Amino acid sequence: MQLTTLVGEPWPDYGLLDSGNGRKLERYGRFRFVRPEAQALWAPARDDWRPHATFVPGSDEDGGGQWQYHQPVPREGWPLAWHEVRFAAQTTPFRHLAFFPDMAPVWAWMRSRLDGLAAPEAMNLFGYTGVGTLALAATGARMVHVDASKKSVEAARGNAALSGLADAPVRWMIDDAAKFAAREVRRGRRYDGIVLDPPKYGRGPTGEVWRLEEDLPGLLADCRRLLDAESRFCFLTVYAVRMSALAIGELMRQLFADLPGTIEAGELAVREEARGLTLPTAIWARWSR
Repeated sequence: MQLTTLVGEPWPDYGLLDSGNGRKLERYGRFRFVRPEAQALWAPARDDWRPHATFVPGSDEDGGGQWQYHQPVPREGWPLAWHEVRFAAQTTPFRHLAFFPDMAPVWAWMRSRLDGLAAPEAMNLFGYTGVGTLALAATGARMVHVDASKKSVEAARGNAALSGLADAPVRWMIDDAAKFAAREVRRGRRYDGIVLDPPKYGRGPTGEVWRLEEDLPGLLADCRRLLDAESRFCFLTVYAVRMSALAIGELMRQLFADLPGTIEAGELAVREEARGLTLPTAIWARWSR
């Protein structure tokens, strides 16, 4: 299996300005932030970053820590845009800013895969604040958005309103992603596309426990059952785990062996504005037809 890198280029409301020495400097609209980045092994292009805020990680390995503010930043968030989709960015206790900008090439790719279909239906599992959901809804797709966090789904609905998509055909589901997918299989549902971004570890709304290495194969098998020979894609991203893109690609190849189409895998990366180098952020695998 050939491994491919999907590189996110700078866009008007986001860019990786510089990186190095285990950190990265990013712009989110008019604000600049420094966050830890273990894979930035090189030296930065500059040392005068002057961010608005810096995330200082805690001593644990589960993403804890806190923000240190050097200049005023709206704690309630501020609006950004990706093409016609508008959404709120915000500093969170989990070091990210309420969306994942490195997913931009994935959003564009999914839109291209559904292009030409009349009212396609797609599902976003672990949909978080819904930028990926709205990227597809904005082009006419009927969407099912699933996340176990009520707060995240509320934020996603708020982003839909910001985008003028409050009345778009989106089912907003506060549910455990694996249980919801299993129920959809029992209901005999099918989708034109599925995107899933499972965490390393998580809990559902009624205490369900998710462990990526144990539970991903079963969930991906259910995703396969929700697709057929007329479907267009299944896109899986995995962050913050000691796992190979080749491993999840081979898992998808096994589970999707009976469907026509192509299996690919690789890394997500973001291109740095200072020097044009690419900073890896996640691994992915996809089936497409």
